[in-house]
Amino acid sequence: MYDEKQQPQHGPLAGFTVGVTAARRADELGALLQRRGAAVLHAPALRIVPLSDDSELLAATKDVIHQKPDVVVATTAIGFRGWVEAADGWGLGEDLLDRLRGVELLARGPKVKGSIRAAGLTEEWSPSSESMAEVLDRLLEEGVEGRRIALQLHGEPLPGFVEALRAGGAEVLGIPVYRWMPPEDITPVDRLLDATVSRGLDALTFTSAPAAASLLSRAEHRGLLAEVLAALHHDVLPACVGPVTALPLQAHGIDTVQPERFRLGPLVQVLCQELPGRARTLPIAGHRIEIRGHAVLVDGELRPVPPAGMSLLRALSRRPGWVVARSELLRALPGAGRDEHAVETAMARLRTALGAPKLIQTVVKRGYRLALDPSADTKYADV
Repeated sequence: MYDEKQQPQHGPLAGFTVGVTAARRADELGALLQRRGAAVLHAPALRIVPLSDDSELLAATKDVIHQKPDVVVATTAIGFRGWVEAADGWGLGEDLLDRLRGVELLARGPKVKGSIRAAGLTEEWSPSSESMAEVLDRLLEEGVEGRRIALQLHGEPLPGFVEALRAGGAEVLGIPVYRWMPPEDITPVDRLLDATVSRGLDALTFTSAPAAASLLSRAEHRGLLAEVLAALHHDVLPACVGPVTALPLQAHGIDTVQPERFRLGPLVQVLCQELPGRARTLPIAGHRIEIRGHAVLVDGELRPVPPAGMSLLRALSRRPGWVVARSELLRALPGAGRDEHAVETAMARLRTALGAPKLIQTVVKRGYRLALDPSADTKYADV
């Protein structure tokens, strides 16, 4: 018999597959997910291109040096560092730092503060929420009429930010430190889209709005947008690091989960809570089984299951205890055609993978059924 108090010997994400679209810090996010047991499918939806040789950044840097801004808003650590490094390459590094020492320097969060201080500067203020909305509120409360504000752009949309400042009478100068561009190799992105459509993923993570927009754009280019959106609506959990990142998905009516703190660690913790909570748990033949993405927990033991076997198990679990006809199970098998022998082959492999053959009963000339415990506590029977 199963024991509810049995301590799990696996991570909270064991048996789940998570897609990672990040270009920057993807290794860190992947390691956090794998440490908690997840299988990770990584496909950077974008690449970051520094603008150290870009005429726009050079012109904006000279503008800041020659015409002092009242306020400079630093939005990302990598962007601020890139700006200073690019200025050094042009022989303008000291001039830029001297200018920044004499302005109101605002930092979006602690990592940006670190890069500012590493450059020998000190920020005047940073929001506790790490939110650009709070930065905007502060500026508008101070009053921006006639003020010149330099904003370090970081590739993500800032809905209403620049417009609100200009409406308040400010002059806004954008500092384009780097650009987002499509990946040089699109194959991993296509593989990720195919896995999303086929429900080979349990969750898809986004750490920037441009990445989300780029993935949806590629899906539309391939004629898969409707299928990808359907998967994200119902089966594949979209997880975003924050509300700005979620905007391209929300524009298509996709609800996302987000951590309270816009960081990778809290994003992973959200997945650790959400995905196990979505798993189907049933009392079958004296065992407690939990159906996850590509594996099943049998009395707390993780049992990997082939894709065909998972398709059969999900079909059976929709009506636990009821007989499911071979013809219906055949339809659940991807690419099986009309040969019902494929059901028998996949069922044999499923039983072997589960390690407990009595979980699934054969009903002669009719089909198969999960051996649902007749006296099962209804909290396990999601029927």
